Amino acid sequence: MMDTLQSLLDTSFLTIPLMQWLAAIMVLFMTFVLQSIIVKHVFRFLTQRMARQSKTTLDTVLFKAAEKPANGFILLLGMLLAVHILSPTENMLPLVRFTDQMARVAIIFVGVWFLWRLLDGLTIYFGEQASHTETTLDDQLIPFIAKTLKAFLVITGILVMAQNMGYSISGLLASLGIGGIAVAMAARDSIANIFGSIMILIDRPFMVGDWIKTNDFEGVVEEVGFRSTRIRTFEKTLVNVPNSQLANMVIDNIDARSVRRIKMRIGLTYATTPEQMQLAIAGIEHILETHPGVDQEFKLVKFDEFADSSLSIFLYYFSASKAWGEYLAVRQDVNLKIMSLLESLNLDFAFPSRSVYMHDMDKQA
Repeated sequence: MMDTLQSLLDTSFLTIPLMQWLAAIMVLFMTFVLQSIIVKHVFRFLTQRMARQSKTTLDTVLFKAAEKPANGFILLLGMLLAVHILSPTENMLPLVRFTDQMARVAIIFVGVWFLWRLLDGLTIYFGEQASHTETTLDDQLIPFIAKTLKAFLVITGILVMAQNMGYSISGLLASLGIGGIAVAMAARDSIANIFGSIMILIDRPFMVGDWIKTNDFEGVVEEVGFRSTRIRTFEKTLVNVPNSQLANMVIDNIDARSVRRIKMRIGLTYATTPEQMQLAIAGIEHILETHPGVDQEFKLVKFDEFADSSLSIFLYYFSASKAWGEYLAVRQDVNLKIMSLLESLNLDFAFPSRSVYMHDMDKQA
């Protein structure tokens, strides 16, 4: 029995003893077990514990970012160890050298993956913190910085992986230096857009969520990106405006106002007496002064014009809210109160009309 077992263990497959195959299989099995224990239980336990004990969630962000990359890293180490246990001869199969090279590249990839997930978590965390501050600059700055760091991370990761695969980074950088002028000329619009986005973030002519208006478009800002700014129009279409152009536009930020203007005229018939006109003006002024939705800082009610078909009363006031729905509600309520007032004074609204006088030519003769 022992001789049979010994002969079985001495059996080779692809010049590799069976004992080494069994050891490699055992390593892979333990790798899957460690993945299940560490990733599914240890990381989950630590994340929940940190969430209960810590005042901030930064450590929770760190553990969540590391969870899946740690899974890949453990699998990578297990496979690498299994290949080294097998250690096939170089003449038969150059597996060890190839595996070592690929493992270095894979470890760099896992590191980049971890940092990418960490940036996503930090963006969400600091975005929540920025939502509680008074200024809205950080609300726009955080996504911009996150995108910049991600672009830098990817470029750095590619260069480091290329170096580990045997490519000369110095030669690559030198060739980039030689072609830098051509690249700069080709990318001048992109560079201009990046500087335009920086100027928008610094000058802050608008914020995400603001209603803006230019000579070319009108809508609500959805996102300020590297190259362009997304604006949702009131027709629900999406306009992408290059930041280099937007930074040089005349922008009317509608939401920058604290109140909303209401400007209108009321036309009364020429049958209105001066006493009735004075009562109408005083009554409208009282409506504006006592209405809770009207801003009391500035308002005007004046009989200012003898129009062609009416006696015109000019109204100029502001709603206390800049929200469109609330502004319309205030305007509607004021108009209804004015209608009731004029009805109580037996005054009529004027409308465009023309008087025709007939002259009797026969009688004149």
